[in-house]
Amino acid sequence: MPIIVRLDVMLAQRKRRGKDLARAIGMTEANLSLLKSGKVQGVRFATLAALCRELDCRPGDLLDFVPDEESGEATPDLSRAG
Repeated sequence: MPIIVRLDVMLAQRKRRGKDLARAIGMTEANLSLLKSGKVQGVRFATLAALCRELDCRPGDLLDFVPDEESGEATPDLSRAG
């Protein structure tokens, strides 16, 4: 997937523990761990906003985009969507 989750980097920079962050935003540690590892297919805007509020950052600090050529994945054809 071309979207990279950088939550672990932000936690380290802010010297925060995942356990404490999960509690602060009302998320289970297991779900936060899945999010940190990038093993989720999506994230709710409310969750993203809570993460940004607690970590004093912007969504772009938590998520990164790697073009498909670098990630080795095919680009979905969005021209047929909708």
